[in-house]
Amino acid sequence: MEKSISKRKKSTQVSTPPSRRKFISKTALTVGAISIVPRHVLGQGFIASSDKINLGFIGLGKQTNGLARRFVDSTSAQIVAGCDVWTTKTAAFEKHVGKLYAKERKVRKYNGLTSYSDYKELLSREDIDAVVIATPDHWHATQAIEAMHAGKDVYCEKPLTHRITEGIDLVKTTEETEKILQTGSMQRSGNNFRKACELVRNGYLGDIKKVLVNVGDPAIPYNMQEESIPKELDWNKWCGPAPLLPYNHRLAPSSNDVNFWPDFRLFREVGGGILCDWGAHMFDIAQWALGTDKTGPIRYIPPTDSTSVRGLRMFYANGIEMVHEDFGRGWGVRFIGSEGTMDISRNYFEADPANILTAALKDSDIRLYNTKENHYQDWLDSIKNRTQPICDAETGHRSASICNIANIAYQLGHDLEWDPEKEQFKGDAEANEQRSRVNRDYSK
Repeated sequence: MEKSISKRKKSTQVSTPPSRRKFISKTALTVGAISIVPRHVLGQGFIASSDKINLGFIGLGKQTNGLARRFVDSTSAQIVAGCDVWTTKTAAFEKHVGKLYAKERKVRKYNGLTSYSDYKELLSREDIDAVVIATPDHWHATQAIEAMHAGKDVYCEKPLTHRITEGIDLVKTTEETEKILQTGSMQRSGNNFRKACELVRNGYLGDIKKVLVNVGDPAIPYNMQEESIPKELDWNKWCGPAPLLPYNHRLAPSSNDVNFWPDFRLFREVGGGILCDWGAHMFDIAQWALGTDKTGPIRYIPPTDSTSVRGLRMFYANGIEMVHEDFGRGWGVRFIGSEGTMDISRNYFEADPANILTAALKDSDIRLYNTKENHYQDWLDSIKNRTQPICDAETGHRSASICNIANIAYQLGHDLEWDPEKEQFKGDAEANEQRSRVNRDYSK
């Protein structure tokens, strides 16, 4: 089994601060009126509340509903806090989590959740062990880094970072703090995706010549019509380190019960376009299959037509070409080898010749990290064992960097030479300026 190993030291035990035990004794998770009793009384399979991982959620938008269900499903975790700049969403999250505990844990009334409007207050709680970050892209790195410095392990939604230098800082922080970070690129926990990558790694397609990745368009400048800011929203904090944009409900709806995903993903001020949003899934699979989780392409060649939203060519040091190209099957990845081709997505897994997929891996073949299709439990287990999860900080950063560099290439419209070791562009001051940005001071 192949697994990313960090340089950080490993500890074999997770300590529980005295303040946490004191807190838990006052806010025990109960079924009806049952209080915490010694573990041996309740049986071998029971997990005491003092042994659970206390979770705080930062960002309570549409994605959070599904994430909350995933972590309520795990008996090794307990949701104790939620934070959002919308009062409507903190209230909705409390109800949603309460219903989940009633359904999944048979808790008639769950009173263990506290809501916040400022994530810094949530991070100040010593009883919270880890946080789940599902804010818009421009907040990810800032909140993840602050969380780790506050002693929390982190699950952060993809794309892991909005700017290249953010990823560099984030990886450095995980090494300095020895905290466990899982990136929400959960396709790595899918059996078909893992098998596809194992087939590529072990040469069942022959020598890989080209990889086609179809995901959405690059980011564009913000262009939405201004609307009145709802009274339930702290818009200044929502924008945070990004420019103070004109509010529009499509960017940040007041409710999660809408039939669209918020459009912050489309705009370069706060997102990376669907190129980043889905690229953090599909380029991530290409990286895993090619064994390049610690590096990336070294050359980016944008299309000659400056209005094109497909056609970016990327080259790895070994000569493999990767192209942002629509090959006619929706979002997915096509591997083209000397012995055949293979298409993989959430909706299909096919090869030509077809017998590539039925090939039995040999005992000597590389086997990739298997989470048993549970990306979320993998993170929780990694927290307890102090081992690296399937999509750690370096892995998430490198996949996000491909997306961020792709956006820069489309925006600037000229070839880019990238140094994966120094993580900067060669001889290109204009491109290097795009690796970072000056954050807005939103405290005033």
